[in-house]
Amino acid sequence: MAALILNELDYLDSVLYYPVLVVVLVVAGLYFSWRTRLVQLRMCAESIRVVLEKPQGAESVSSFQALMVSTASRVGTGNIIGISTAICLGGPGSVFWMWLVAIIGGASAFIESTLAQIYKRRDSRGGSYGGPAYYIETALHSRFVGAVFALFLILTYAGGFNLLASYNLQSTFAVYSFYDKATTPWILGAIFAVLVGYCILGGGKRIVRTTSWIVPIMGGIYVVAALYIILTHITYIPDVFALIFANAFDFQAIFGGIAGSCLMYGVKRGLYSNEAGIGSAPNAAATADVSHPVKQGLVQMLSVYLDTLVVCTATAMMCLCSGVPITKEAAGATYVQQALTADLGSFGPILITVCMVLFAFSTLIGNLFYVDNCLTFLHGKVPSKSFMVAYRIIAALIIFVGAGMSMAAAWDIADIFMAFMCLINIPACAILGTTAVKAMKDYERQKKEGKNPVFLAKNIGLDETNLDFWK
Repeated sequence: MAALILNELDYLDSVLYYPVLVVVLVVAGLYFSWRTRLVQLRMCAESIRVVLEKPQGAESVSSFQALMVSTASRVGTGNIIGISTAICLGGPGSVFWMWLVAIIGGASAFIESTLAQIYKRRDSRGGSYGGPAYYIETALHSRFVGAVFALFLILTYAGGFNLLASYNLQSTFAVYSFYDKATTPWILGAIFAVLVGYCILGGGKRIVRTTSWIVPIMGGIYVVAALYIILTHITYIPDVFALIFANAFDFQAIFGGIAGSCLMYGVKRGLYSNEAGIGSAPNAAATADVSHPVKQGLVQMLSVYLDTLVVCTATAMMCLCSGVPITKEAAGATYVQQALTADLGSFGPILITVCMVLFAFSTLIGNLFYVDNCLTFLHGKVPSKSFMVAYRIIAALIIFVGAGMSMAAAWDIADIFMAFMCLINIPACAILGTTAVKAMKDYERQKKEGKNPVFLAKNIGLDETNLDFWK
């Protein structure tokens, strides 16, 4: 029975990603890149500048904090184990396709997060919240479609992604002598569930505070370790790049079995890692206190680059420089641990375990921040305290269950739910994209005039009656 269910999940996963999702993502990314005149490249320097701006209110969420929440969800176990899986099962060329997905996806991330800021709602304390469910309801006048999106986000982040993050985290302990396949995953799952439960029972503010300090620490440790290994193997770098590009453009191999090719694994793992266009990051983007929606669009665009072009590349280079043979059996934590052991000895697996604990923990709590937002949408107001406590206990139990799942089932469930989110959000962004583009032109006009851009809805022809902000 379990084998039959897994086969069905594999089939649905493959159909959704090829040709459906690959075509949707590539076409959407190229379309948004054209509409914005390659905003992801033109305004990259500006995105770095605005992320350091302080919010107007002392208690407001800053651009940096919103960036850390979205990065907490983006930068996680997928940046380590996802890259390893892609390389081992798809080949080194997967790295190139992940890069391409990130660069193209930067425009999609800009559009969706700018829209989230424009159509954000005001909470009882003067702060803000929002996301795709809200701009679908407000601008497209369809609460039903917004509710369907919110439901899939809840299934994706509280379900699929947290099942996967929990599984990936416990799998890094498999190299230690105390690990027992029958019991250790469940013990570790229980520990993860309790720790995450403590953070999320404190609500959104505690999540924001936790991610704002844990993400820079975890990213810094990991990138420094990767740089050390890369620099000690600097003479291998030309060969590594040659290997990546040769495999990426081996079209005979790609079209001979596209479902298992480097192209497909690069797109799937790239999408899972950077989340551009699937509608998750806008939920964090809407909370930021900025003077112009485009500022947060630029910040979330930067998050895609931090995730894929920095952290994912660090993993790929670290592994490929090590000289450890690439085998399908090593897919997952094993390949990364073998690579680090080759260079750092017994300290290597310990370093990966520490990084995975930090990465997975930030992912687990960052994911549930998004879920809180969509539960509010479905309820039409902030749910009661008793409801939220019950939901957070269930969310913690899901983390416990994920630790004991199979790798294939965890990946398939996460992929499938994420695909449905994307297939709702991308068309909505395409329909509303003109609004985001007008906002971008308004921002650029004010910058040319030497101003700190301030947004007013009427300046781009928006009806203010449906907006809580920008009047």
